[in-house]
Amino acid sequence: MATPADTTIIARDQSHGRNINEDGTAAITIIMVPYPSQGHLNPLLHLAGLISSGYRNIPVHYVTTPAHTRKVKSRVQGWDPDSISNLHFHGLRVSSHEVSPPLNPTAFFGSFHLRGPVFELMKQLSSVTRRRLVVIYDVLMAYVVQDLDSIPNTEAYAFSAFSALFNYSFMWELQGKPEQFPELQLLQLLPEIKLPPRFSEFMRLQLGTKVNRSGTLFNSSRAIEGPFLDYVREPINTFGSDRIWAVGPLNPLHEEKGSKKDKSDPRHYCLDWLDKQAPNSVILVSFGSATTLSDEEIKVTAIGLEESQQRATVLVTKVLKVGMPVLEELLASDHQAKEIHVTSKDIKNAVRSLMDSEEGEKIRLRAE
Repeated sequence: MATPADTTIIARDQSHGRNINEDGTAAITIIMVPYPSQGHLNPLLHLAGLISSGYRNIPVHYVTTPAHTRKVKSRVQGWDPDSISNLHFHGLRVSSHEVSPPLNPTAFFGSFHLRGPVFELMKQLSSVTRRRLVVIYDVLMAYVVQDLDSIPNTEAYAFSAFSALFNYSFMWELQGKPEQFPELQLLQLLPEIKLPPRFSEFMRLQLGTKVNRSGTLFNSSRAIEGPFLDYVREPINTFGSDRIWAVGPLNPLHEEKGSKKDKSDPRHYCLDWLDKQAPNSVILVSFGSATTLSDEEIKVTAIGLEESQQRATVLVTKVLKVGMPVLEELLASDHQAKEIHVTSKDIKNAVRSLMDSEEGEKIRLRAE
């Protein structure tokens, strides 16, 4: 969770008095620009909630596509509405003619079409902001926000949704695996990050886009990743300021504390069942909030878990998708599946190995 030192970006403007004037202008406004994909939406959403609940006189604007806006708005259900009354969502539409055939199946470049709409929104918000428009953008959205330098009262911060160790290892590979700190020799033991050629091209364009930023925010904590946050300064400095803040780990627990959700709501029966199981005896299978499975895939997974004869609970997202524009659909599914077919037997063997073998016990002990 963010510490007072982590919030200096906005705290130093609080001493200048009331943020919102009678004419509706704000001394400081914050705009969040997440990369529209799984793993990137929630961290910035939780940061937006943290800021809006802690600084209720600062407008916070969360910007993405209409489809992703619907997703993230559904995730704030249960948050205290009074604490996020200054949190605003913008679903920016992209003209269909901007998507030229043939469509890229991985759609990494689909987010580029948000550049114009995001710039127009930044100009609009800047016009009603007296002192500063703070732009917090996902590191994969540098291309989209690059025009902010032409707006005089902006201050930009890059945001990484992932750990400092992952960021360092990723940049280390991109730089050709140069000689590293002795403490990081373990990276040599990790599997190589295999990226699709189109994604590598996408990353080169992002890293080659200059944004005059004031620093980088990490979804991390110094208590957990202190050394790695220091190590990552050098590769981060390649793209601008080496000032970094650890503002995580970001999760919704702090927002739910003030929730007005009816305490009489019954618990899901899965939670009651879990309470009755022995510690470390249940495996949780989750495919994330943005992954959908076909009926056949769900069936294969269920058979594999059943045949493993181990206690397990599975989380599957219920999805209703009607009339989603092509671009948004591609953006929502930009991680192209690898040509690997997993059978129910594979699942059975993997679960048994994890839950009922000496090697699996060692793995679970390391995870505790």
